[in-house]
Amino acid sequence: MKIVSTNIAKPKEVTYKGKTVVTGIFKDAINSPIFLDKEQVQGDEISDRKHHGGENQAVYGYSQKHYFYWQEIYPNVNWQFGIFGENLTIDDLDETKIKVGDTFKVGNAVIEATLQRNPCFKLGIRFNDMTIVKKFWNTTMCGVCFKVIQTGNVQVNDILEKIKDGDTNTTIADLYHQQKIEKGLL
Repeated sequence: MKIVSTNIAKPKEVTYKGKTVVTGIFKDAINSPIFLDKEQVQGDEISDRKHHGGENQAVYGYSQKHYFYWQEIYPNVNWQFGIFGENLTIDDLDETKIKVGDTFKVGNAVIEATLQRNPCFKLGIRFNDMTIVKKFWNTTMCGVCFKVIQTGNVQVNDILEKIKDGDTNTTIADLYHQQKIEKGLL
């Protein structure tokens, strides 16, 4: 797996249901390395610390291959890497194969797969279509949240090299499916 884009956001105010909301989902690709710190990517906006950032969600990765699926559904969107709020756009990140505990060396950082990404209304704001939230839940294309085991810089073209297997742990897709059951979405 290879990084095809590194993405960060500045805080952005948007209006949702008549209220001003600050969000970090409007990420832009950058042409320089990003630093993966213990609780977030340095320089990246995290507005909702209850659901994003922190030790088990310091970095969010999303697959470039998933973009092709969504581009069919949303052909009029201004497509750019980072649109799903991911810090790392990875060429072939497969939630059905990545297990909790899988650990990767990338750049000079080490990251461990921890959680799925649950969509919220801010994804709907980003796409200017609230129906994407339900559509996102109805896939296994949730992306992967990572814990940073060793801080460091990563950049485009860095390779994720698996250095530890999650062995018999559940896959990220199965964890996501369990979340759907718990939230009554199935």
